[in-house]
Amino acid sequence: MADEDRARAGDAQPRHRPRAITAGKTRSVLRRVARSRQRRRWAVEGVAVLACLVVLISYLSTRSGPEPGDDQAGPGGAPAEAARTPALPAADGRTGEAGPATPGLRPRQRPPSPDPTPSTSAPAPPPVKPASPALSVTRGEMPAAVDLTAVGTRDWVHWGERGGRSTIRKRAGSGEIIDGGGAGKRVAWDGNQEYVRWSDGAPERSTHGSSNGVYTCGAGNGFSLAIAGSGAPRTVQLYGGIWMARGLLEARLSTGGPASTARLEDPYTSQSAQFTIRFTLPKGARLLLKWTVEKVFTPHCGNVGLQAVTVR
Repeated sequence: MADEDRARAGDAQPRHRPRAITAGKTRSVLRRVARSRQRRRWAVEGVAVLACLVVLISYLSTRSGPEPGDDQAGPGGAPAEAARTPALPAADGRTGEAGPATPGLRPRQRPPSPDPTPSTSAPAPPPVKPASPALSVTRGEMPAAVDLTAVGTRDWVHWGERGGRSTIRKRAGSGEIIDGGGAGKRVAWDGNQEYVRWSDGAPERSTHGSSNGVYTCGAGNGFSLAIAGSGAPRTVQLYGGIWMARGLLEARLSTGGPASTARLEDPYTSQSAQFTIRFTLPKGARLLLKWTVEKVFTPHCGNVGLQAVTVR
């Protein structure tokens, strides 16, 4: 048994020994392969790190390269850009002189200069053009008493105080009212129901109330007046009346254009009215007025009457 056991033991040893040798060789090979792989990985990583360094150095050299105009020196010989401190915000919240950061621009680049601010000075006013000619006529009830001095701030004229051809004018007035005569005989009349007064007249200085006026009889007869233009809007008041007639007031501009008219009629008795004429004319032009008998309702002197005209 012992011999058999030794024989078995001797037979077993050669079989176990080659396995140990194979295992040792295999581990050695694996270690060499692992070290080789590690070296290759290190080499690849080294190449990658080197490439990154190259790219970084290239990028930094591009950013720190000189800009156009950097060769201009600031005070003390230092470059103008070096004298600035772009990292510190200015008092108004901007970064240095370059203004706020703008996407797409490198830190030292400046955005395009804005357009010049328009001048805030007011443009010169255009030359004043003469007002366009204008004309309107309205009729209203004549007040019981009219103060010619207050209404005719520029000029006024009153008729009939000393006879059919007498007139009293505003002292130092503008002289814009022009008496052009008219067809028919003027007759003085002192029975008007409305009164006029003034305090700046000539030749009669003042009066507290006058019912005088003038009239003319017969169809087609009446009064012709003119008011000088001044380039500014003017208002004319004509105080007139009728007796058993129809009176027609025509207003025209000497520069041409249609007439503006108003009528006053009473077939049975007398009636007074205040006609308001508003107009605008340049200097040298005139407002032309005709106050005439359009129709009579009696053979006994149907007429139109005139007391005063004012301008303001």
